[in-house]
Amino acid sequence: QLQLVESGGGLVQPGGSLRLSCAASGFTVDYSTIGWLRQAPGKEREGVSCISSSGGDTNYADSVKGRFTISRDNAKNTVYLQMNSLQPDDTATYYCAADAHYYCSGDVSYVLKYDSWGQGTQVTVSS
Repeated sequence: QLQLVESGGGLVQPGGSLRLSCAASGFTVDYSTIGWLRQAPGKEREGVSCISSSGGDTNYADSVKGRFTISRDNAKNTVYLQMNSLQPDDTATYYCAADAHYYCSGDVSYVLKYDSWGQGTQVTVSS
């Protein structure tokens, strides 16, 4: 069965960095677009970034552009989200998700309907 497992979250001070990992099983990540999304209490879920299954296309929400970088390692069947210059507003549960029918185009902030989801990893940015 298809499964996504996030890891790498934790507590970090403002200005710090974290690297999240999304390990896939039951499918190969280059068969699907992989997205990162986040949700904080009292806020709507928002798309953060995505990477396409082919062509190496990536996309970012304006709120994280220039600070976050998504990448894919097909040999390890894993997608990463490098997060730099973290701020308290980045505090949220971060999810990775997969969809074979979405190309990672358009405004990623509002692309929320993926076929498969991980369990989430908590990121807390606080001094």
